[in-house]
Amino acid sequence: MNSLLLAAIGIAMMLAGYFLYSKYLGSRVYRLNARLRTPAHEFRDGIDFVPTNKYVLWGHHFTSVAGAAPIVGPAVAVIWGWLPAFLWVTLGTVFFAGMHDLGALWASIRNRGQSIGTLSGRYIGARGRNLFLVVIFLLLLMVNTAFAVVIGGLLVNTPTAVIPVWGAILVALLIGQAIYRWKLNLVAVSVIGVVALYSLIILGDNAPVVLPETVMGLSAEAFWVLVLFLYAGVASMLPVWMLLQPRDYINGLQLFIGLGILYVSVLIASPEIVAPAMNSNVPEGTPSLVPLLFVTIACGAISGFHGIVSSGTSAKQLDKETDARFVGYFGAVGEGLLALGSIIAATAGYRTLADWEAVYSAFNQGGVAAFVEGGGAIVNAGLGIPASLSATILATMAVLFAATTMDTGVRLQRYVVQEAVGLAGKRIGTVLATVIVLAFGLGLSFSISTDGAGGMRIWPLFGTTNQILAGLTLSIVAVMLMRKRRSPLPALVPLVFVFSMSVAAAIVQVGQFYSDGDWLLLGLDLVILVAALWVIVEAVGSMARARREPADEEDPVDAEAAVER
Repeated sequence: MNSLLLAAIGIAMMLAGYFLYSKYLGSRVYRLNARLRTPAHEFRDGIDFVPTNKYVLWGHHFTSVAGAAPIVGPAVAVIWGWLPAFLWVTLGTVFFAGMHDLGALWASIRNRGQSIGTLSGRYIGARGRNLFLVVIFLLLLMVNTAFAVVIGGLLVNTPTAVIPVWGAILVALLIGQAIYRWKLNLVAVSVIGVVALYSLIILGDNAPVVLPETVMGLSAEAFWVLVLFLYAGVASMLPVWMLLQPRDYINGLQLFIGLGILYVSVLIASPEIVAPAMNSNVPEGTPSLVPLLFVTIACGAISGFHGIVSSGTSAKQLDKETDARFVGYFGAVGEGLLALGSIIAATAGYRTLADWEAVYSAFNQGGVAAFVEGGGAIVNAGLGIPASLSATILATMAVLFAATTMDTGVRLQRYVVQEAVGLAGKRIGTVLATVIVLAFGLGLSFSISTDGAGGMRIWPLFGTTNQILAGLTLSIVAVMLMRKRRSPLPALVPLVFVFSMSVAAAIVQVGQFYSDGDWLLLGLDLVILVAALWVIVEAVGSMARARREPADEEDPVDAEAAVER
């Protein structure tokens, strides 16, 4: 199979999903209304609630949801063959991820910008809400700690990425001032910002930053983990317009250009995919394709983390409700394109099947390293960019995706802490809540040794927890649709499939952790599994009540629009 054909089919499917299916969802299912006063306007405070240009918000949303996972998951999952990974990424993006992300945005907008955890209390019940918050907190802990390890490792293994990664923060701060304080033209600011970022990449390629083996008594990787958490803590407390939003926006442009470079290289080089479509010679110890494929590739097909971002930050910045289709659904398409690029890089970036099999000698091999190595070879062959610079471009892409997700993840976890304390009848300030989040993150990171890699300890549960949360989020969307007497099928079909696969995977992992004697992961897996099953039982009860009880009253703005139609 030629990679160019695979790329063309995948891109066409995802664009068709945006132009056709998302239009149906927006007009017939969610009935998005441009005249509705969004939470960004109703509760505007200049910190969290900030009406935002939809292109800027898309950049924030896309880079927040598209961390390292849509690179890592597909680049690991191709061990079963490229065909299952390709089908799950493309069909999952069109019918699952886009619907889920747009749905979470819509649900939050229609409920004063409240988080998906808070919405579970209203639409599922108090018990469901409390268990929902447990799942969300654990998922965010996994994201923050594991991504810190991934970023730290990439900064050590690809020292040419250090300058562009940290230089991007300064560029973002200046862009935030240029857009919101100096009111400069967005197009001009965007062009200057992208040129600055790629200039930093060229500078970094010529001036790699290599840390000594130990810094302040810590290994180089551990030092970066510590710095990343401290940075993320500070960034999470700043107004979104100052750093988070412009950083994500300009990174989104840079990253989309990076994807463009990869896909143009595929167009020119047209490398053959050397990996098998269905791998009948998987290494010993590789788990079964079903259900593990559907949790190994979470981000890039459907991801519960997206629901947290959609309702946690993006819904608070949406200028018009109709912008949700571009921000939410097309944000999922952007991540799907990244996952597709990861599949191509990890299967067509090697010269022979033997070279590929040498990398995929065991399950969980490949990942970011395969994406950078394989993608770098394709870019080098297609555009003639030197191998070192090609690797720097892709490594910087991976780090910036992970870093922007970590920025948002720490902020979201702080929201969860404040919400949980609020349920106990207490209040907690932003600084103290952030300190608690950092204490949990750093505590887990350094719980095993001083290398800071403790976050990877619970990473095997990420995919399962992520997909369980996606199912729970879809259950809220389904209840809302039922209460408004609209068809819940677009939510129920992905809900049943994703929840079934993720619960099955969690049960498989219970047996695996028990046989390995890994009591920490076994305990966490059981907590997540019991909480999820309990919430879904509560959700089914809520759906039954929604069918029996009178329909929710239409929003006055929606009622006016219906009369006009």
